Amino acid sequence: MTIMLRDPDLAPILVALPQARLVGGCVRDMLAGRTVADIDLATPDRPEAVLAALAGAGLRAIPTGLAHGTVTAISGGRPFEITTLRRDEETDGRHARVTWTNDFTQDAARRDFTINAMSLDQQGTLHDPFGGAADLASGRVRFVGEPARRIAEDYLRVLRFFRFFARYGRKPADEAAVTAIRAAAALPEGGLRRLSAERVWSEFKRILAIPDPRDTLALMAGLGVLAAVLPEARDMASLAKLVSLGAPAEPLLRLAALVGRVPQGAAGRLKLSGAERERLEQLCTGAAPQAGDDAAALRRRLAEEPAEVLIGRSWLAADAASLGTARQVLAAMQRPVFPLEGRDGLALGAEPGPKLGQALRRVRAWWLEGGCAATAEECRMKLAEEVRQ
Repeated sequence: MTIMLRDPDLAPILVALPQARLVGGCVRDMLAGRTVADIDLATPDRPEAVLAALAGAGLRAIPTGLAHGTVTAISGGRPFEITTLRRDEETDGRHARVTWTNDFTQDAARRDFTINAMSLDQQGTLHDPFGGAADLASGRVRFVGEPARRIAEDYLRVLRFFRFFARYGRKPADEAAVTAIRAAAALPEGGLRRLSAERVWSEFKRILAIPDPRDTLALMAGLGVLAAVLPEARDMASLAKLVSLGAPAEPLLRLAALVGRVPQGAAGRLKLSGAERERLEQLCTGAAPQAGDDAAALRRRLAEEPAEVLIGRSWLAADAASLGTARQVLAAMQRPVFPLEGRDGLALGAEPGPKLGQALRRVRAWWLEGGCAATAEECRMKLAEEVRQ
């Protein structure tokens, strides 16, 4: 544990804030022997005192979330999030009204799971008021306190449960958590159905990015959670095939497998970005490469659509197992670009207008038919023939 406390970028922050502790995910992952991505801290000092202390230490401080007591310190070019200890005064299922406290246990009590409620002080002592270390060791993802109450405070915790269960849990899932989640998913209005689409997608795509989310998604489906947040996600068999074949753990690819050939409902429900929606529709609705496609056929396909889309469709195809060679060729192949533009026709003496456009389209069709192998000069010669006609 002392290794993290000796981090040279963290050290000046700890000196400036002697009461601060490491909290949450960094403590959990350190205990689990996993790579620590971000280091978060909590302190009894009020936000304005944190800003002043960091400035006094010559550290840059950004008031990233003062309303929630959060300041981001920059040390060694790295961000460290520092949050004043809080306790919940009021919640509505999506947001909480908080007040400051100087009690680390009160702050830990408002966290979602015991494995996220641990803290590490500057002497290297682990503070674990809810048994998170034992739960982590046994693969148990358990809510802090009464599960139904914690879920009612913020229904997003249901999806967070599955994300952490997939990463740290072992079957069977905690019985009390399962009971509370099933009840939350069964609420006809409110609850999970009140969550914003953006929050749902943020959590769901993290679940889809897990190396093997099959058991987790099956549990979500069995407890009614998938039906509540994304009823379009029905095709578990296609998702299972992706995982078994070793397809990349890309959230949009896996979402395409789950929703099948009609992606619009899921895209709208999750309020995907324009780029995400376009990619999902491309994956779900276009033609995949064929096992018999030679290099010329693959070049033709690649001239029309990006390699990522074609490769993605190949994983979703019924004969995906036989398309390994096509995927390798597409991944290594440079995308062909038709070498002519309208100005090439004008240089040949063609009049601007619809006829020139038609001639260019005929030459491009000829270029495609030949496997996109014709050179720019050969295409110009072909265009000259078309222009003369």
